[in-house]
Amino acid sequence: MSALLNMFRHRYFLCLVLGLPFGYLIIAYAQEKLFYGEVVHSSGELSVRLFMLALIVTPLSMMFPGKAFPRWLMKNRRYFGIASFAYAALHTVVYMLKLALWPDIARDAMLSEYWTGWIALFIFLALAATSNDFSVTRLKRTWKLLHRFAYLAGLMLFTHWVLVAFDRGAAIGHLMVLAGFEGYRFWRVKILKAHG
Repeated sequence: MSALLNMFRHRYFLCLVLGLPFGYLIIAYAQEKLFYGEVVHSSGELSVRLFMLALIVTPLSMMFPGKAFPRWLMKNRRYFGIASFAYAALHTVVYMLKLALWPDIARDAMLSEYWTGWIALFIFLALAATSNDFSVTRLKRTWKLLHRFAYLAGLMLFTHWVLVAFDRGAAIGHLMVLAGFEGYRFWRVKILKAHG
């Protein structure tokens, strides 16, 4: 039993779980079992949810200090962030393949509903590329400053989603959940500073 639990806790198993929907989306799209809109929608939502999970780790740790699940999330936060970038990249590649022509992609990129997405993607790329122990050691204080850009990425990400969505309710709902967690984190830090 303990061996089974250890397997579930292993990072390679987590990477497999995070990657399964990615593989399914690619294969199903290639076999035309999923349409363009379904793949773009699913990859985008998966990216957002994994990004949110990476961000709410700290508030969850504050809400449930010492609990095993928040500790596990904190330990594996980088994998959720990297997976979020991977799904955002898939989202972008499928979109680019659909348009096919660079002038069309460039034209879209001038619109606010698209350039916000591009900014989020480039920030995700920088964060994913530095989500490793070597970068933490090499960049030192700069690493923490760089990873604070995750909040700008979040702003751009949700702006993109709200502007391109047919139904904005899901985007606004996800944003409210994230704002609730981040609001709690801000309030808790303020309380701790006041009493510390």
